[in-house]
Amino acid sequence: MRIGVTFSRGISFGSPALAPFVPVKILKKKDKPVANKEHIRNQLVEQFKCLEQQSESRIQLLQDLQEFFRRKAEIELEYSRSLEKLAERFSSKIRSSREHQQFKKDQHLLSSVNCWYLVLNQTRRESRDHATLSDIYTNNVIVRLAQISEDVIRLFKKSKDIGIQMHEELVKVTNELYTVMKTYHMYHTESISAESKLKDAEKQEEKQFSKSGDLNVNLLRHEDRQPRRSSVRKIEKMKEKRQAKYSENKLKCTKARNDYLLNLAATNAVVAKYYIHDVSDMIDCCDLGYHASLARTFRTYLSAEYNLETSRHEGLDIIENAVDNLDSRSDKHKIMDMHNQVFCPPMRFEYLPHMGDEVCQVSAQQPVQTELLMRYHQLQSRLATLKIENEEVRKTLDATMQTLQDMLTVEDFDVSDAFQHSRSTESIKSVASESYMSKLNIAKRRSNQQETEMFYFSKFKEYLNGSNLIIKLQAKHDLLKQTLGEGKESFLFIWLQQQGIFRVPGSQVEVNDIKNSFERGEDPLIDDQNEHDINSVAGVLKLYFRGLENPLFPKERFLDFISTISESTERAHHIQQIIVTLPRTIIIVMRYLFAFLNHLSQYSDENMMDPYNLAICFGPTLMPIPDGQDPVACQAHVNEVIKTIIIHNEVIFPSQRELDGPVYEKCMTGGEEYCDSPHSEPGTIDEADNGTEPHTSDEEVEQIEAIAKFDYVGRSPRELSFKKGASLLLYHRASEDWWEGRHNGVDGLIPHQYIVVQDL
Repeated sequence: MRIGVTFSRGISFGSPALAPFVPVKILKKKDKPVANKEHIRNQLVEQFKCLEQQSESRIQLLQDLQEFFRRKAEIELEYSRSLEKLAERFSSKIRSSREHQQFKKDQHLLSSVNCWYLVLNQTRRESRDHATLSDIYTNNVIVRLAQISEDVIRLFKKSKDIGIQMHEELVKVTNELYTVMKTYHMYHTESISAESKLKDAEKQEEKQFSKSGDLNVNLLRHEDRQPRRSSVRKIEKMKEKRQAKYSENKLKCTKARNDYLLNLAATNAVVAKYYIHDVSDMIDCCDLGYHASLARTFRTYLSAEYNLETSRHEGLDIIENAVDNLDSRSDKHKIMDMHNQVFCPPMRFEYLPHMGDEVCQVSAQQPVQTELLMRYHQLQSRLATLKIENEEVRKTLDATMQTLQDMLTVEDFDVSDAFQHSRSTESIKSVASESYMSKLNIAKRRSNQQETEMFYFSKFKEYLNGSNLIIKLQAKHDLLKQTLGEGKESFLFIWLQQQGIFRVPGSQVEVNDIKNSFERGEDPLIDDQNEHDINSVAGVLKLYFRGLENPLFPKERFLDFISTISESTERAHHIQQIIVTLPRTIIIVMRYLFAFLNHLSQYSDENMMDPYNLAICFGPTLMPIPDGQDPVACQAHVNEVIKTIIIHNEVIFPSQRELDGPVYEKCMTGGEEYCDSPHSEPGTIDEADNGTEPHTSDEEVEQIEAIAKFDYVGRSPRELSFKKGASLLLYHRASEDWWEGRHNGVDGLIPHQYIVVQDL
């Protein structure tokens, strides 16, 4: 249905987006746009009726809720008084009893009598709790509902006032349009009339000159010439007068037409804006804060009921869990567990060789070895680039998810303080959620939320596509690496990035299997190392040190190591002085182990195991607390010693030149890609491949200015932190989601979605 008004010459105004195919009615000169104007007025009236009905239904709902909670508060208060009477009745009965006198005498009761006292105390406590609950309903929940009702009425009234003003404006512009149209028609009619009169005068003038030409001037008498000249002058004056009148009317007609066309465009724009934007905004004004306020009120009710039942965790747990424990991860696992046969991974595809072909491995013999090696390095380079790009997408994805969670999390409904029994129940009257009274722009938050959701899903799709490609290429890469004899370096790299390594326990069955294989003299990791769970392998290493008859840190030197804790500045030096006195074999093992743990801690952004977390895992294993020492007091010192050695291992232990023996190497043969820490600067691989070098000065790179749209806190040393409105300098795009740039004299990565590029 097209909403609009049609005027003469087939010009209409309204919302062309609503019905672009409705034919336009061409009005004749005498037609007036009365019917369409009335249609709009009827629509405006019906709009107010709809909004008023919505407000009335909300007010009725709020009144019903107030009545419900008022009655419930009376019931809770009545129940509280009944419990108090019940407890007082039996308390007064036992005050003079023998058991009570014995209690006053030696403060000792039989267990059954003690239970009886506890039952009465619990009854009094329940009485106070229900009185508190009644008070919350009366002075908090009902008050909130009344305030929401007031808000609904007030917002509707204000919205209606604005709507009336907008309606008056619509009527005003349509009336103005009709007025200028009539003026235009009037001047156009006068212009036509003046033009007709001018033409008549011109005809009379032509007729007069024609008569004058037919007479012989010589035959005219002198007395006849004067009247004819007078007649000609009269006709000329009349023509000049009508010419002036015509010019004047034509100018007025032109101006009137211009005014009409200008008003027509303005009227169309105003009406279109009202129906497309203003009506929606007016409804948003009526809804402002209603749903959020009602949600907070219900959450206040839930909080009160839940705190009432904290001792039993029954009843309202169902409602509380339904509201607060919506957990997509848990639901997903439950669904997959219920239908495990559907969601469990299928059997692996087995290699089906052609009849007569018994080779089931990738051949790395010549002449295909060179080709495989080239393909391996191509995969290696491609994976390095893809992982950097996909990691940046993942960081953006995590930041967007955090933004969504911040948008959806509002907590001002907790009334736990009201249930502190050391407080008077009268104090609950002053308990109110201040944030409840704050007015938020709900429409803007909703729009921002949907925009963020769209961005999140686009990045999620991009991340899935990238990770799928990485998985496929990684599988080929690993198979080629294993074929070319570089499997163990890959396994070490996986160790370095395994989240929770040495903290997350592995399978006890697998740990025992690996341990038994080593005790039989076998190496269970030599052929199928990728088939073992990393946490199980890590568990075997911890099990080995834990099973030593003499700990790696001798018990007789335990107090010497602990004493170094008091030395905050020279702690590493004192630990070194103790370690150099230990047997050579122990020092070599320590040097190798702590060099590995230090290397592992450098990947703490990925594996979440910094030196302190590693110390917590290895402290009890490497340095058990001797008998007779306080384990609680000593364990923190043990962890600090292990942490110090992990951090300063290169200072504490002698080098290979000073002490010959095995040395842990971060860079292994054939595994050069693992020399780079994940904290190395992004773009190194790309720059090496492209033959370019990183910028060395601001003058060498064309800088682009940008302004920060939001606050951002860097999550790694490579990411810059900045505030909203900060000025940033951009060097070049590091990826689709990141820029290389500078802020406050520091170079680093800048997220694209948090800035506005001024000149790209």
